[in-house]
Amino acid sequence: MTKHISIIGSGFSALSAACYLAKDGNEVTIFEKNETIGGRCRQFKKEGFTFDIGPSWYWMPDIFEKFFADFGRKRSDYFELDKLDPAYQIFFKDEVITIGDTLDKICIEFDRIEPGSSKSLRKFIDKAAINYDIAIKKVVLKPGISPFELVTPETAMRVDQFFKTISGEVRKNFKNSKLISTLEFPVLFLGAKPSQTPAFYNFMNYADFGLGTWHPKGGMYEVIKAIEKLAKSLGVTILTENAIDKINVDKGKATSIVSNGLEYKSDVILSGADYHHSETLLDEKYRQYTEDYWSKKTFAPSSLLFYIGFDKKLKNVQHHNLFFDTNFETHAEEIYDNPQWPSDPLFYVNFPSVTDPTMAPENCETGFFLIPIAPGIEDTEELRSQYFDLILSRFEKLTQQDIKNNIIFKESFCVKDFIKDYNSYKGNAYGMANTLSQTAFLRPKLKSKKVNNLYFTGQLTVPGPGVPPALISGKLVSELIKKHHSN
Repeated sequence: MTKHISIIGSGFSALSAACYLAKDGNEVTIFEKNETIGGRCRQFKKEGFTFDIGPSWYWMPDIFEKFFADFGRKRSDYFELDKLDPAYQIFFKDEVITIGDTLDKICIEFDRIEPGSSKSLRKFIDKAAINYDIAIKKVVLKPGISPFELVTPETAMRVDQFFKTISGEVRKNFKNSKLISTLEFPVLFLGAKPSQTPAFYNFMNYADFGLGTWHPKGGMYEVIKAIEKLAKSLGVTILTENAIDKINVDKGKATSIVSNGLEYKSDVILSGADYHHSETLLDEKYRQYTEDYWSKKTFAPSSLLFYIGFDKKLKNVQHHNLFFDTNFETHAEEIYDNPQWPSDPLFYVNFPSVTDPTMAPENCETGFFLIPIAPGIEDTEELRSQYFDLILSRFEKLTQQDIKNNIIFKESFCVKDFIKDYNSYKGNAYGMANTLSQTAFLRPKLKSKKVNNLYFTGQLTVPGPGVPPALISGKLVSELIKKHHSN
């Protein structure tokens, strides 16, 4: 029997769920508060420059391929994909580490930094590859209902890896501080310090070194456009500029949503918007989690972002560039342990026009600068300007070029914007961190415990932060809805 399903938000998880639910024969309508769809994955265009203003790393290509295959399609039906070589480079104070597009190239680079370290690296990545296979096939495809979901013959043999940390495992195998930082970097995608992330999550190192870093031609927003096209072909209706004012509940059952003064009756309501915000749309008695609950959780960082158009091609840069010329641990402490503006921040710069000429005018460069910061901290124009000057000076010094006078324009985005545009809790950028106490069944639930017919998806629930997990989250919640509403 066809169900009328209303979905709040249009990020990756919401779009994914919409496709699966429509495929099952339901009548699905997406309500998006902003002018364009995509949630945090939006695009900004100005004077011929194209910026992905959200996710910019395309990892785990197998997850995207599996998603489209679930609908009898191919990813290549929708967008072109190029493997980046080098995948990225890391600037330290005195040298640059280049991560190539194969493990063999990366091993050569590791041996250059620390002779003989490639042997340890191959063993480390072999273990990470096994964990990746287990994670993707056995762990992340579970709906987070019970602790027993984590108990499989494979995870039982590796139970110690849930109590050891990434930081401990990396340091056990590598002594060079630069290689340690290189191997701990992918964990930042999970939103927590390496010293607080279970060692099992070293599967992210396989995602990095084993599967490589890719780029959809035209930018990450091409993936959103692809899923939108798929969703519409399945009959999904998408309404933009339709913020949700209220989720109505009658006799313990979600019955409708209110948007722009209109009420939309629904058999099932699914929110892919910020989980905390979504619950504020309910009367307080129907909320599962208190403000105290949210305040005690470890959230992934927010970000200070700058989108810059340059009137020349830049030197000594790649598509992805990490600037680790300051202390990794100190910056992490200033995000997680003692939230404050960082004293000497690490930062990331994306120049998609280095490999994709469609993203900038001829002989120009599209630049996206990102500083991870603690969520919920003060955000002023003065602070934004201060940190822009700080990182631009370091960038010029480390890449040996002057660029200040080549800026055509710059736009910024920070904590206040994450709150305004995405209703993001404390302005976080990546969701809730995957620490041991916030893994799998310990994360906020896909299905409301207090309201029937109400479900959630996205980076605050299972499996966790990141674009591939968001696609999986949409699939998981669609399967849960199907299970409970198949009649």
